[in-house]
Amino acid sequence: MIIAQYEHRLPADYDLDIIRHRAAARGGLWDDVPELYFKAFLLREAGKHGANAHSYSSLYLWRHEAAFTDFISSRFRSVIDSFGRPGIRTRFALDARKGQGSIARLAYRQEIDIAQDADLAEVLAAEAARNREAAIRPSVVAAAVGVDVNQWRITRVYLSEGELDLPGATAYQVLYLARPLLGELPG
Repeated sequence: MIIAQYEHRLPADYDLDIIRHRAAARGGLWDDVPELYFKAFLLREAGKHGANAHSYSSLYLWRHEAAFTDFISSRFRSVIDSFGRPGIRTRFALDARKGQGSIARLAYRQEIDIAQDADLAEVLAAEAARNREAAIRPSVVAAAVGVDVNQWRITRVYLSEGELDLPGATAYQVLYLARPLLGELPG
């Protein structure tokens, strides 16, 4: 599995209703994409949930790298045409779970550096176990954890019905959650 996210910083005076309408109009186009567990259309609005600037973001959990590759060679064109070509954070997923929650209102991304002298096998196993525990919180809709082997960093991702206490995490408003294969993730 691949966790992928890209983000577009928006000007301070940008009309955020344009983004809200974009998510509402385009969200349904992702509801039946093969090999996609979910796509979250995300917004950070200055002054809300710790954001000091506006940004628009998309967060994906792909079943296979081939599906991700197909996406960037086809559907990604509309992103490039609208916002330019962003860098895409990609992580190899260690674990992904469907939670008990039903309506994702907030998304969180938490980044943790892996210590240089850490035992990688222990760290990765511990993070997968931690993710299984996080997924059973009543408000969690989905939880995933991945590793960036270029920066040696863990990325934790949570979709939630409400606020979670996650020190240092970046919080986003979920404008739309396409969930074609979310139900196939273990619970």
